[in-house]
Amino acid sequence: MFSYSFNMAETLAVAIVVLLIGREVRKRIHFLQRFFIPAPVVGGVIFSILLLIGHSSKAFSFQFDGVLQSFLMLIFFTTIGFTASAKLLKKGGIGVLIFLITATVLVIVQDIVGVGLAKVFGLHPLLGLAVGSIPLTGGHGTSGAFGPVLEELGVNGALSVSIAAATYGLIAGCLIGGPVAKKLKEKYNLKPNLDDEIKVIEEAEEEGIGVSESTLFDAVVIIALAMGLGSWIAPFLKQYGVVIPVYIGPMFMAAIIRNIYDATGKTLPMPEIAITGNIALSLFLAMALMTLKLWELADLAIPIVSILLIQTIIMALYAYFITFNVNGKDYDAAVMATGHCGFGLGASPNAMANMEVFTKENGPSPKAFFVLPLVAALFIDFTNATVITFFMNMFG
Repeated sequence: MFSYSFNMAETLAVAIVVLLIGREVRKRIHFLQRFFIPAPVVGGVIFSILLLIGHSSKAFSFQFDGVLQSFLMLIFFTTIGFTASAKLLKKGGIGVLIFLITATVLVIVQDIVGVGLAKVFGLHPLLGLAVGSIPLTGGHGTSGAFGPVLEELGVNGALSVSIAAATYGLIAGCLIGGPVAKKLKEKYNLKPNLDDEIKVIEEAEEEGIGVSESTLFDAVVIIALAMGLGSWIAPFLKQYGVVIPVYIGPMFMAAIIRNIYDATGKTLPMPEIAITGNIALSLFLAMALMTLKLWELADLAIPIVSILLIQTIIMALYAYFITFNVNGKDYDAAVMATGHCGFGLGASPNAMANMEVFTKENGPSPKAFFVLPLVAALFIDFTNATVITFFMNMFG
C-alpha cells in the first residue's frame, strides 16, 4: 500500500484545493445550493470518499498534519465570541430572550434524546451528543470542534458521525420547515400584521467602505489577544475537575473584550473580524472533512439513522407545539417556527431560507427576521457549548 504523510504546509495546500473543488462542484449542482451545503463540506466529502476507496482497496493512505486545523478552529470560535454583545441582546428586547430560551431548551432535549437513544442501542452515551445538539443546533463548525474532543474521551468515530449528522440536518431542516409553518397558518388562520413597526437594530461599527490593512491588522491583533488570554481558562478549570473544549476559553475571553468595548463606547473592527473568522472556518472545515474516516460509519449506520430520524420528528413537533406557542402564537411565531426547523437541524442560512420562502408567499414578518438571526447566528453557540460541556462532564 502506498502511504504518504503531509506536513503542515502540504496539508494547507491540499485543504485549499479541496475547498476550491467544493466551490466549483457546488456551483454546478443546484441541489447543493438549494439546501445550503457549504463548499468545504462538498469538497471534503469528495476527498474523504477518495480516502475510503484507498482504504477499502488497500491501495493508498494519507496522513495529514493536524496542528493548523486546531489553530484555525481556535481562530473561528474566537471570532464567534466577539459577536456576543450583551448590549445588542438588551436592545433586542424580550422577544430575543424568549426565543433564545426556547432554542436552548431544544438543545437540552436534543442531547437528552441523543444520549438516551445511544444507550438504548448499546453505544457509548457520548456518541449521542454526536447526533444531538453538536451537529444539529451546532452544525459543521461545532461538529468539527467537539468531534475530536469526544474521540479523545474514547468515542470512536465521533467526528465522522457528527459531520454526517450535520450534513443530514441541513437537508432535513429545509424539508420540514415549510410543512410545519403551513400547518400552523391553516390551523390558526394566521395573517401577517402589516402595521407592525419593528425597530431594526444595526450595529454601527463600521465607518467607511471596504477593508483596510490597518483595520485588518487591528482585527488580527485583538483576535490573537483573546486567543492568548483565553487559552489559560481551560487548564485552570481542569484543575477543579471541569473539562471544557480548548476553544471555549478564547471564545469567552472574546465576549468579555467585546462587552468591555461596548461599555466604554469603543468599536471593534467587526467586519474584519468576521472575514477572518469565515476564512478560518472554510479552511478548518475543509481539513476536518477531508480527513473523515468514512469506514468507521459502517457499523453505526442503523443506530445513527434511527436516532436522526427521531430527532427530526422531535424538531418538527417542538417547533409546532413549543416554538410557536411560547413566542406569541401568531403569524410571526409561525415564521419563527419554520426558521427554528432550519437552524435547529441545520444552520442559520437554512433558517433564513425557510422564512424567506414562507413569507414570500404569505406576507412579511419583520420581527421573525430580526429575532431569529440574532439567536441563530450569535447567542445560541454559547448556550449550546455550555450544555454540551455539561453532558460531556456528566457522561465522560
